[in-house]
Amino acid sequence: MYPLSVVLSLLVAACVAERKFPPGFKFGAATAAYQVEGAWNVSDKSPSIWDTFTHDNPDFIVDKSNGDMACDSYHLWETDIAVAKDLGLHFYRFSISWPRLLPNGHSNYVSEDGKRYYNNLINGLIANGIEPVVTLYHWDLPQKLQDLGKVGLTNQQLWCEPKNSDEEENAELIRNVFALFAYPIYSKTGGWPPSVEKRIAETSEKEGYSRSRLPTFTQEEIEFIKGTYDFYGLNYYTSRTVETAQPGEKLSWPVSGSWEFGLALSTDPSWKAGHAWLISYPPGIRRQLHWLKEKFGDIEFQILENGYATSEPVMYDQGRVNYYRDHLEQVLLAINEDKVNVTAYTAWSLIDNYEWSSGYTSRFGLVNIDFNDPNRKRTPRASAHYYAAVINSHSLDLPHH
Repeated sequence: MYPLSVVLSLLVAACVAERKFPPGFKFGAATAAYQVEGAWNVSDKSPSIWDTFTHDNPDFIVDKSNGDMACDSYHLWETDIAVAKDLGLHFYRFSISWPRLLPNGHSNYVSEDGKRYYNNLINGLIANGIEPVVTLYHWDLPQKLQDLGKVGLTNQQLWCEPKNSDEEENAELIRNVFALFAYPIYSKTGGWPPSVEKRIAETSEKEGYSRSRLPTFTQEEIEFIKGTYDFYGLNYYTSRTVETAQPGEKLSWPVSGSWEFGLALSTDPSWKAGHAWLISYPPGIRRQLHWLKEKFGDIEFQILENGYATSEPVMYDQGRVNYYRDHLEQVLLAINEDKVNVTAYTAWSLIDNYEWSSGYTSRFGLVNIDFNDPNRKRTPRASAHYYAAVINSHSLDLPHH
């Protein structure tokens, strides 16, 4: 381990005004079980759907890798806590591996080994003054449950700008599509977003369905679901522009658009290019927060994922520093100018990890993992020093050294 020293020369531009975060605002970092734990078949852990997928379909992964060892956080949890403490994190968000804790998929059998691992991690975080924030499910369904049925659900949220001035109505439609599963819970009226419900009903009728493919809520269900929250968790990485699709245009939801809505998604050439799909557009996070406040009211928002990827294990990651700085500036503007009640910000990710279908070719970590080292050596990047300084000062106004 290398102790974090706050060395910030060349990392930040000169500051012209005080930019302090509100008292009580929290900074953290996040990971997910399959992406970091490894130890895929240790003790009585059963396979997850991602174990099966990567073992059976290596060609679907960019570098043909898997998460069998990943960052070996199952064995190196104390090292991860030390990294989090060096950063000064207020909280660490991690997920519990369903098949590690409940190998059969059900609570009729609880793994003692799984309980021990997560108790050690949670108690270790608390002992070091770091709040554990637990995600109950992060994509690693037990394979035993998957074998019982074929049900999948995904919800991705992007900020959408109209590509042209006359496309605002279409952009608003897609914003509501990305908020489809939030609307029944957070809206004052409950139920689906009306514009999305109307469009899907129309396309369903055109396709010969006897009823809309979007199930209808009963009034009892609307009232039962509505308002069942304590806060709104937002994952934001990037934005897209929206325009009417051209005849014959190839569209793939959610990357390039949807023929369901007849709309194409793309990016503005002026936005900063990043790795793969991740185009940096910092104003998008502010606009997303403001839109959500306007849509759902003055509720508490926690940013649960925001981060930047590189394809190489670069240590002086100025692009990531810029990404975090620029997005945190927009979060502050949302708090101070738009009066959005944002109470927490989570960097994705604390350490490099197994990035799903990108394997180990996409690196999000504040801390570099040497995946060629059997000990999975951890080394803080420049962005880790920057983020630690922001946390330490509770501000974006950082001194030069």
